[in-house]
Amino acid sequence: MSTSYTVGSLYAGVGGICMGFKNNGFILSWANEFDKNACKTYRNNFKHQLIEGDVMELDISTLDEIDVLTAGFPCQPFSVAGYRQGFDDKRGNHFFKILDFVDEMRPKVLFLENVKNLVGHDKGRTFKIIKELIEKRNYTFDAKVLNTKDYGNVPHNRERIFIIAFDKNMDSSFFENFEFNFPEKEELTQTIQDVITNEKVNDRYYYGEDKYMYPMLKETIRRDDTVYQFRRQYVRENKSNVCPTLTANMGTGGHNVPLIKTPYGFRKLTPRECFNFQGFDDSYKLPDIAISHLYKQAGNSVSVPVISRLSKCILEVLNSVEKKTVDDLLETI
Repeated sequence: MSTSYTVGSLYAGVGGICMGFKNNGFILSWANEFDKNACKTYRNNFKHQLIEGDVMELDISTLDEIDVLTAGFPCQPFSVAGYRQGFDDKRGNHFFKILDFVDEMRPKVLFLENVKNLVGHDKGRTFKIIKELIEKRNYTFDAKVLNTKDYGNVPHNRERIFIIAFDKNMDSSFFENFEFNFPEKEELTQTIQDVITNEKVNDRYYYGEDKYMYPMLKETIRRDDTVYQFRRQYVRENKSNVCPTLTANMGTGGHNVPLIKTPYGFRKLTPRECFNFQGFDDSYKLPDIAISHLYKQAGNSVSVPVISRLSKCILEVLNSVEKKTVDDLLETI
């Protein structure tokens, strides 16, 4: 089918989700992000409308309606008792703001991303209400935890949960007993050496003998095919030959700093390498801002290849619905 579907992105970050949908021909209509530095990186790579500011203050009526609404949203607990009894405990909760978009725009697809622990958050109450409220709006509901190293062919141990929901009103018969087919696992062929640069980088990234932790690094970091983590008081080796989960605070000092052994000495990953471990290619442009912001952005991002595979599966469903609609119409002629 030749239909192009539009995407609106909430909590867009630096555009990892947007890039994954763009890779499969979706048209990016608009995006929203609160962090001013993430917005600088986003604008460096996308030309469509970016609304910088608090999602809670967005006037939904001013935005173009879209086919796909995406959101890598913050996870917050709900007051189950208050919710069940009809009390107004929705104010300030990001998931309920997402539902406002759903109610007003009625997108064909809702695409949500979160940490894998969302399922157990607040003893399971949060996930239960999310599922209940999405299904109540006559949407399908499918969720699965995917690891970047298994679904993105990038050597990065990063587990995230993805929730995919389709509007049943598109075709009630099509979505009767529907189950979304998540992508299959694929063989990991890329190695750490494929992602990091073999060249000497800026001296600022190296830990020389003048650093207090150098003896610890020299004693612990033995292999050049592994990404280690400096955890303030010790160095942790990742023995699975993939990069450990990159975190938002890895650029703020001595916690979760990803380290490697090179011919030029011990050093931390550069921001570009961290973006590479999230599946951004070299055409993705990093702005001239403090590297601490770039580390945070890479740690907060999603893995682009995983989103690309998911968006391809979503596209197949949308095209199948459209084809069925056309076929049904032709039968009536």
